[in-house]
Amino acid sequence: MKRKIISITVSCLHQTSVLLLTLAIWGCHDIQGTAKSTQLDHSVPDWILPVKDFVAGEHPPFKECHASTILRLKNGSFLIAWFAGEKEKNDNVGIWMVKGSPKNWTSPFEVAKIRNDAHWNPVLFASPTGRIFLFFKVGKDTELWETWYKTSDDEGSTWTEARELVKGDKGGRGPVRSKPIILSDGTWLAGASHEYNGFHVFTDRSMDSGASWIPTPYLSLSDSSWKGKELIQPTLWESNPGLVHMLIRSELGSIFRSDSKDFGKTWSALYRTSLPNPNSGIDVTKLPDGTLVLAYNPDNHNDGDRAPLLLATSFDNGLTWPKSFSVEEGKGDDEFSYPGLISFGDTLAMSYTWQRKNIAFWMGTKQDLLKEGH
Repeated sequence: MKRKIISITVSCLHQTSVLLLTLAIWGCHDIQGTAKSTQLDHSVPDWILPVKDFVAGEHPPFKECHASTILRLKNGSFLIAWFAGEKEKNDNVGIWMVKGSPKNWTSPFEVAKIRNDAHWNPVLFASPTGRIFLFFKVGKDTELWETWYKTSDDEGSTWTEARELVKGDKGGRGPVRSKPIILSDGTWLAGASHEYNGFHVFTDRSMDSGASWIPTPYLSLSDSSWKGKELIQPTLWESNPGLVHMLIRSELGSIFRSDSKDFGKTWSALYRTSLPNPNSGIDVTKLPDGTLVLAYNPDNHNDGDRAPLLLATSFDNGLTWPKSFSVEEGKGDDEFSYPGLISFGDTLAMSYTWQRKNIAFWMGTKQDLLKEGH
């Protein structure tokens, strides 16, 4: 008999949702989004894996939320951030955050709102020194949004004032949605894309710990008929020193790919993979043994279903994906999307959009993904 540690009952039939949620809410926050007097005890976790939870409370203080990002802290707890407000693209949308672990999250707080324009796509990243970066976009639309960032030197308890990543930029620099990676030569590499005058994929490189960023040229296409089609938001991994790869969401019914042999300085033309995609966000992580795990929605129609949400596993550097594990099922208009996926050892942790009403958290192991029946 399965042991149930967190009680969550979900029935999703179009407009009918029933949710039973048990959470422990800890601490408080000030108007600047700084967690205060929050004691989180992770020394003896009272949950076992796999575990699933909701992070924004039983009654979130916003109408809609989307596009989460996740970071594991030194003590084993997590930071999770997302954008939320009345509705995506509304001027009142800001960047929100929680800190904690299953059954033990702080109350959600707005960590970034620099002006009365929509905020988008937060990305959390920890530098080798322990400094945490929170990148996010600001603008009325995706074509001319800007990238801003804050940093924290105390595990996300306090944050600096926001600054532009590249002053005066319009269109977005640095990570567009998925986490940057640190290459074997120390370079920080961020998957990036622009959405003005068409759609364009590139990477941004930093060789000075994020002080400056150098963009690559836009990546080319292996088929000219794809010109102007929506190919955006790459997610990255390095398979061997200097050999870097990306997967890209698209409106063409498939996930696309590109490869680099020189630490991400130049890239192959984008090409189609066998993986389906409904033009929805994806994320990938590489385990210590080289196994890849990809979070995605397996629909092959543009603007198609954002359910189910799967974790697919590859043992050959992404050439094939023979195993898949369903984190969420769903049907019709259900939405379980825009995953933020990380790994540490053989353990994986993921945050994702749950019906635009909450941010869900899932954590499990490689062994969980490979069990028979999944």
